[in-house]
Amino acid sequence: MGVSRVARCGTLLWAVALTLCLAASGAVRAAEPIKIGLGMALTGGLAGGGKSALLAMQIWQEDVNAKGGLLGRPVQLVYYDDQTNPPTVPGIYAKLLDVDKVDLVVSGYGTNMIAPAMPVMIQHNKLFMGLFGLAVNSQFHYPKYFSMLPTGPDPKGAFSRGFFDVAMKGNPKPKTLAIVAEDAEFAQNAADGARAIAKQLGLKIVYDRNYPPTTTDFTPIVRAVQATEPDMVYVASYPPGSVGMTRAINEVGLKARYVGGGMVGLQFTAIKQQLGPAINGLLDYDFWIPAPTMQFPGILEFLKKYQAKAPAAGVDPVGWYLPPFAYAELQVLGDAIEATKGLDQDKLADYIRTHTFKTIVGDVTFGKDGEWSKSRVLEVQFHDIKGNDVDQFKTTGTEAILEPAQYKTGDLTPFAEAKK
Repeated sequence: MGVSRVARCGTLLWAVALTLCLAASGAVRAAEPIKIGLGMALTGGLAGGGKSALLAMQIWQEDVNAKGGLLGRPVQLVYYDDQTNPPTVPGIYAKLLDVDKVDLVVSGYGTNMIAPAMPVMIQHNKLFMGLFGLAVNSQFHYPKYFSMLPTGPDPKGAFSRGFFDVAMKGNPKPKTLAIVAEDAEFAQNAADGARAIAKQLGLKIVYDRNYPPTTTDFTPIVRAVQATEPDMVYVASYPPGSVGMTRAINEVGLKARYVGGGMVGLQFTAIKQQLGPAINGLLDYDFWIPAPTMQFPGILEFLKKYQAKAPAAGVDPVGWYLPPFAYAELQVLGDAIEATKGLDQDKLADYIRTHTFKTIVGDVTFGKDGEWSKSRVLEVQFHDIKGNDVDQFKTTGTEAILEPAQYKTGDLTPFAEAKK
């Protein structure tokens, strides 16, 4: 074989090899994961909810990847612990976007953790979905923000409206109100809504005070409330405050007829079990319990998977409250990605803004400021809790839905009567 022929053969082999390598590298690039970044409360006061939300997101990731991923690519969650500490949040999202180069971001759990991330999202012009953030976008009006929280177009008012609706049906009709709120983003938004509704109803506010998030002794607060003899007491609190207020309410023997309304944490099985009969009679918001009217397509199958994984993950064993919405949030995002056939932030936002999504928490349509177009906040009352046995919290037997009417499963009992 001549030298020129050998050279030509060598060149041909090199070209073939190069082509194969390029094809292989293209396949590798095509199979690179779609990265979704988030901060999540895995320690601190919101960890009980944060860890359960993360498990739900991981189940969605498994479900999607088992079906071939999105756009033919696997999905990967990239997350960091925000420690339930708002000052850590901006740095986490800056790192996700600037260092980790994630394709998309979603929020962690809760208003106090979402609000600090908003300026970072706006600066980077990124689509941002918030998980259980109350009225976070009411000041920013950011067009690429969407809220996975069923409070509707008036989020501040929706959070407390059910409390007032059920209480004002009492006989005699309440006339006075006390408001107790944590000095933090969520509670202040909820308390603002309560004040506005109280004004509309002509209620006299006899007590209206904030408490620091670091408060550990709530007895003086409840005694001060008791001294004003209110008919109704609206409490806006995060889990540590909800536990502290519940204990103090029982210790003092608060005499108000209707108590609760905005207490985050009483939805978590571990806190219900911890407090036991102490929560009997309290009114509170909720977003989903397995009443026959709320068994939307896919939710029971999801809960079966979640509850099977919950013991090993060390999270809420029941998972009614936050996990379905964490899963549904990613359902919305995934459906938008497939529908727009890409990751363009503007196209995704436009699609989410203009379409209805079928999720395990029902049909979701977004409206002004990225809030749900219609409110679906439940008002529930705890009753007949005996001891601290966890099994009683695995059915709806100790939690009655009072509002909205289409989901109602029980009737209101005045606080003092429910405590007997």
